[in-house]
Amino acid sequence: MTMPSLASSADVGAPAGFDQPFAFRNAAGRVCAAGPGRALARGTRESLADRLAPFFAGPADGAVIGGALPFDTTRPDCLWQAARGDGVWPGDAVTATGPGRPATPPPPAPLPRPQPPARGYIDSVARALEIMRREDGLPEALQKIVLARTLLVEEAQAFPMREVLARLSEDPSVTAFQVSLPPRADQAAPRHLVGATPELLLQKRGATILSHPLAGSARRCEEREADARAAQALARSEKDQREHRLVVDYILDLLAPDCAELSTPEGTALTKTRSMWHIGTRITGRLKDPDTPAVMLAARLHPTPAVCGLPCARAAGLIRSLEPVERDFYAGAVGWCDRRGDGDWHVAIRCAELCGAQARLYAGAGIVLGSEPRAEAAETGAKFGALLAALGLPRDAALRDLPREAALHDFDPRHD
Repeated sequence: MTMPSLASSADVGAPAGFDQPFAFRNAAGRVCAAGPGRALARGTRESLADRLAPFFAGPADGAVIGGALPFDTTRPDCLWQAARGDGVWPGDAVTATGPGRPATPPPPAPLPRPQPPARGYIDSVARALEIMRREDGLPEALQKIVLARTLLVEEAQAFPMREVLARLSEDPSVTAFQVSLPPRADQAAPRHLVGATPELLLQKRGATILSHPLAGSARRCEEREADARAAQALARSEKDQREHRLVVDYILDLLAPDCAELSTPEGTALTKTRSMWHIGTRITGRLKDPDTPAVMLAARLHPTPAVCGLPCARAAGLIRSLEPVERDFYAGAVGWCDRRGDGDWHVAIRCAELCGAQARLYAGAGIVLGSEPRAEAAETGAKFGALLAALGLPRDAALRDLPREAALHDFDPRHD
């Protein structure tokens, strides 16, 4: 059954009057701005320490910074300072009819417009694989690249922020988030990055740090036995395990100089959200300097090969040439940090940019030798599901323009 479009709901007052610049919620709790907050000076990674020094030198007043770091580290970030008001998750304000369930169903919403279409994405994956095959065995050869595509949804009315966030936070295995972004020159409406990310980039509490990279994915199935087969096939996939190892080794190498201890005590295991299986590895460490702020460690780590590729600089350059839509804050990092330097930063995936009545959704897939272009297109289609459902659209809307063989591939867990 097609779900009603959220933009047609009676509770359509948000984002007008929506004054929380950031909010994060997961099974461990919530960290939200209390009130509108203050925008910090924008800049790139190179100036981040200098720009944040006054905040970390400030009084112990409970203030936090929160916001988003862009995918492209040469572009300006978006950070806010605010009082901490953890009891105020914006989605809690949804009316008793339930999130996104107005009493009178509105007309069906227009289906999203893929950019690029699945065929174009398949061609880009094939081009990337050809580069890998041509360079295989050479020094600095391209080992991995993450290619993304987007969906554009345009409605008659603004998307109701609180209903979207209520839906996103229904899955306890993810971190639901909202970050207010600076307006675009060509758009008058407020801009927000919203999402439900499963991937922890960096958590810090005192000297203890944790990272939980995910790489290697398979679509979940409604039928229990089929879902179990999908998980088993992912766990046995040499291609996905190899892709995952690249990410883990990269993070270990970057964190090692800052740590007195660093390990993967639980090894590699499958993790799941409501819509996807992932291969994950929990990395734990103890910092040499416990005063190192979480945001600085996150800025140093991102973008990891989980969202970019390896070598990272080479992959980032190819991403700019192969993807028709700029990533902006997609595949960057979102999170918060207090004056002690403690905080949580997450990879900005399974997200969408909302701007009035327009939503742009993002999803990507990791490409390594052994990847199959049609299967990667199907994987991105499945990853759109959570955001599509949060916007009141069918979860499978991004699978509808796939070539028939790719769509079948996605629904047959034996191929994952």
